[in-house]
Amino acid sequence: MAQGSNKIRLTLVKSKHGRTPGHAECLAGLGLRRRQQTVVVADTPENRGMIHKVAYLLRVEEA
Repeated sequence: MAQGSNKIRLTLVKSKHGRTPGHAECLAGLGLRRRQQTVVVADTPENRGMIHKVAYLLRVEEA
């Protein structure tokens, strides 16, 4: 990721149904509700932790 970037674009590529409750809560915290939905979030340590936990469900890009 570039040095000055402070936004991350996330796309939910796999369904959240059938996942552990903690993973579903991370997706809700990131603002993702349905498959193929894309959101832009701030690049903070808190968001990075949630992204790391559910990375197998997401496509992550620099915004």
